[in-house]
Amino acid sequence: MPHPPLLTGPDGPGGPATAAAAPRTAPGRAAARYRPRLAALAAGALPVLAFPAPGVAALAWVALVPGLLLMQRAPGAREAAVRGWWFGAGFILTGMSWLLSSVGPALPLIAVVFGSLQAGVGVAVWRLLRPPLTVRRALLAPPVVAAVWLSTEYARSWPALGGPWALLGATQWQHPAVLALASAGGIWLVSAAVVAVNTAVLVVLTAVDPRPRAAAALLAAAALAAGPLLFALRPAPAPAQDGPAGAEEVRIALVQPGIVEDPQARFEAGARATAALAGPHPVDLVVWGESSTTADLDRDRAALGRLRALSAATGAELLAGEDARKADGRISKDAVLVSADGVVDRYRKIRLVPFGEYIPLRPVLGWVAGVSRAAGENRAPGSGQHLLPAVDRSGRALPLGALVCFESAFPDMARTAARDGARVLVYQSSTSTFQRSWAPEQHVSLAAIRAAETGRPAVQASLTGVSAAFDAQGRELARLGTDGTGALVVRLPLTAPTASTWYLRVGDVVPLTAVLVTAGAAAVAVRRRQPLVSER
Repeated sequence: MPHPPLLTGPDGPGGPATAAAAPRTAPGRAAARYRPRLAALAAGALPVLAFPAPGVAALAWVALVPGLLLMQRAPGAREAAVRGWWFGAGFILTGMSWLLSSVGPALPLIAVVFGSLQAGVGVAVWRLLRPPLTVRRALLAPPVVAAVWLSTEYARSWPALGGPWALLGATQWQHPAVLALASAGGIWLVSAAVVAVNTAVLVVLTAVDPRPRAAAALLAAAALAAGPLLFALRPAPAPAQDGPAGAEEVRIALVQPGIVEDPQARFEAGARATAALAGPHPVDLVVWGESSTTADLDRDRAALGRLRALSAATGAELLAGEDARKADGRISKDAVLVSADGVVDRYRKIRLVPFGEYIPLRPVLGWVAGVSRAAGENRAPGSGQHLLPAVDRSGRALPLGALVCFESAFPDMARTAARDGARVLVYQSSTSTFQRSWAPEQHVSLAAIRAAETGRPAVQASLTGVSAAFDAQGRELARLGTDGTGALVVRLPLTAPTASTWYLRVGDVVPLTAVLVTAGAAAVAVRRRQPLVSER
């Protein structure tokens, strides 16, 4: 029976050359393994440049290609999954880097946990796009990879995990023609189109056979054209008619006092900006930002009296942001509608910001508050969502879908408000903690997307910026940046109460379909029992 060959050196088998060989080769193998993983980590940061504030939106259509290429070139599916994981970690770590001041050392842990969801993208890319590429796989890869990516976005958007942020489709918020896809399938359909184009570009760049390249190019062109085509063919949401004068509109003032640390001084700054609105050009609604008062307006008669007086002086109802300890001893964040007669109604924020407004599993993770700006105590969430029954200065009903800050990230909440009859989506925000980061610009962009999804105009009033207004197609009408203060007044065209979008009618069909496609693709892969590690 032949013996396996032995590694020999000048002193024979097992001599010095044998002992020296192992240490030289082991680090080499480790470096060869970790270099592409580190490259995947870096590649995960590239798509973030397409989000605000860098805002290179066009980059989103090719920004995934370097990471997908590393997954495609992996020696096996297991390594492709690891590279997908590292890519996802790099994406989350960069996209949410502004959270560092709030969560401190928990941010890398968040990146590792959520990044793991992208392991499935790595496997899908490797199985469908490893050479040699065929026409069939070139046609299957864009929709399947998009479905797997979308499934990961949908999973990390679950409120119990913190909710959606940095969904890839949000990079297109300034392009109403692309956001037409959001009116059909929500932000999910925009994300799917972006990932599909990236995958098709990878095929065009790496396929040897011209036939799969041609097939992928056609798919990319179709995905790129889908939004603008839908925008051209689908009429804008029907405007509400205001008699012979034409389309109905309201004048809304968004009050932005700026960075004022003292709560009472902040209240006074908002009051001065509001008082200046009394004059020859009346407004229909005044909106203050989140946490614009720390008084419980149900108990603090002086603070309520000031707001009632401001409402009487301007002739408009005022939506204040209340961040106060209530009679039950707990702190909550409420949107409080005030008229000259007193409190009309209030909505209490139901989806709180993890670590910012509560610490999940506080007995286990409460230590984070000691090394960061995480919440010292948990805020109390509301029990449900409802509209606020505002009226304009002529007495006509103006039901508001009033939501607080991070709730603008949730498509289902805006959809619920629109289906319940909201004429305007109103978001109150405060991002002063992240004032010099990308967070304020990323945050305000979400209001544009919610407007496009629902066919309802949307406004955001922020204490320190960005405050902005968008029409029913997501087009920006006015803004006040993080360096501005005062009141931003905008004429907001209203859509008909019966106006609808496909997304309002069908809801989250797109992400649910993506989950089914992902499950089906996984079942096919398991049935074929392809090895996780290649034979190379």
